[in-house]
Amino acid sequence: MAETKVILTKSVPNLGHSGDVVEVKPGYARNYLFPQGLAFAWSKGAAAQIEGMKRARLAKSVATREDAVAAKTAIEGTVVEISAKVSESGKLFGGISTVDIASALEPQAAVDPKTIKVETIKTTGDFPATVALHPEISADFTVRVVAE
Repeated sequence: MAETKVILTKSVPNLGHSGDVVEVKPGYARNYLFPQGLAFAWSKGAAAQIEGMKRARLAKSVATREDAVAAKTAIEGTVVEISAKVSESGKLFGGISTVDIASALEPQAAVDPKTIKVETIKTTGDFPATVALHPEISADFTVRVVAE
């Protein structure tokens, strides 16, 4: 089946960044990328738009790189403590989501919950986690879940 060329308007995980030209299945482009506003169809006249988007992304990444380095020094090696309701057997009622972790990290640095990588947390204890602050910069920290 033929692939469709599209230009990404926003970064899409496992696909590319804003301004990248990628080839995807026609159904993926038609049913997901276009309706979500994540991409538009590639055309010869879009080359100037691509260059503008890449320049804007580069300028933004240079500005946020310093912020990412500062956030890494604040987050790296810290222990984030989250209290949760626990059953008698030690299991959590529900689980700890990345949104919970991001709000617990708020005093150190504001992070996007989508950039946090951690295993599924269903019990109390310490769990290693990583947050991607920039394409080249990430910080490792520990999530400690304690009983309320």
